[in-house]
Amino acid sequence: MPESITITDNRTGQAIEVPIVEGGVNAAEWSKLLPGLWFYDPGFSATAECESAITYIDGEAGVLEYRGYPIEQLAEQASYLEVAYLLLKGELPTPAQLDAFVAEVTGHTFIHENVKRFLEGFHYDAHPMGMLVSEVGALSTFYPDAKDIEDPATRWNHTVRLIAKMPTLAAATHRFCSGRPFVYPDASLSFAENFLSMMWKTSGQPFEADPALVRAVELLFILHADHEQNCSTTTMRVVGSAHADPYSGVAAACAALYGPRHGGANEAVLRMLASIGTLDEVPAFVQSVKEGHGRLQGFGHRVYKNYDPRAKIIRKAAYDVFDVTGKNPLLDIALKLEEVALADDYFISRRLYPNVDFYSGLIYQALGFPVEMFPVLFAIPRTSGWLAHWNEMLDHKTKIARPRQLYTGSPRRDFVPLSGRS
Repeated sequence: MPESITITDNRTGQAIEVPIVEGGVNAAEWSKLLPGLWFYDPGFSATAECESAITYIDGEAGVLEYRGYPIEQLAEQASYLEVAYLLLKGELPTPAQLDAFVAEVTGHTFIHENVKRFLEGFHYDAHPMGMLVSEVGALSTFYPDAKDIEDPATRWNHTVRLIAKMPTLAAATHRFCSGRPFVYPDASLSFAENFLSMMWKTSGQPFEADPALVRAVELLFILHADHEQNCSTTTMRVVGSAHADPYSGVAAACAALYGPRHGGANEAVLRMLASIGTLDEVPAFVQSVKEGHGRLQGFGHRVYKNYDPRAKIIRKAAYDVFDVTGKNPLLDIALKLEEVALADDYFISRRLYPNVDFYSGLIYQALGFPVEMFPVLFAIPRTSGWLAHWNEMLDHKTKIARPRQLYTGSPRRDFVPLSGRS
């Protein structure tokens, strides 16, 4: 790759050399060379808003790495809390460090009793994700010392608190929506098993989850823990750049995730598969998509121009889940749809491959989660990624986010009194 590029200013005819830094143009140098100009970049598709050492993605090759570790290795060998520690600290924990981290997280899983009463203020049919946004934001009022973001110990304490409490809040939200009594955290259970217990336990009965289902939840949590500068992570960084407390930042990130273009994609896949109905209808559906009637949900990605590595892992894990829960008939439709689409030049030429959402919803559905809980399930593990980026941003002394705009309104004009307007 060249170390610089030459640009000619058409206004003056002057040629200038712009240095290439880490694969891109350094905006600070650009501003010096061409004062008064800025990039118009809707969606920030060609703008790097930060430096980060957390997650690496090569969309062309279909590569995802957390702190340099391939997602395939982490998914096969690590626990979610190992991965959360890695994202936050930059290195995999030693056995002693992991034990201490697990104990710390476990010790913060309970939520204040007043949070339960806060839940009672929602309408019975409120959406779980809208409730979660409010609950997380409300936690900032329970921990006013969280605003002391300059103190590393305080930041770490509330980072752990958020990771620990998200499953409890998620499960409490579901229990409220379904009219069932709240289940307290169980310190004897693992992170994933404790979440399943709080979701499904029947009062007075011991809870035992099938190890295959616990592992499936761990796997989904690992795969969803971080994904570089997506919409919700960028939101966390933008809100954090104003030096808001972490609860407010995570609430804002949850709000971004609430959007159907971000956290609701796997729900759209399930609806698509259900609408297809049978294997025989798959070819006709694919043809209708090619003709512009509808969309192939769960295919294609803003970054990946190859097979999403997370989708490969989830596709394989689905069989282990269905061995326990019984096969979901929608899986056969999904597999047939993938087979037909990936053999069609229309989709190949457009580099449309299955993404993580194509199979994750099938697993969540098999585990018994209602579709409205899908974005909540996404938020639980992504909290560790959001907080890793928040801490990194503060360590980097990042300026408050303040992008420019391209003004397209009226030119300057003088005010006309009401009596003079016709």
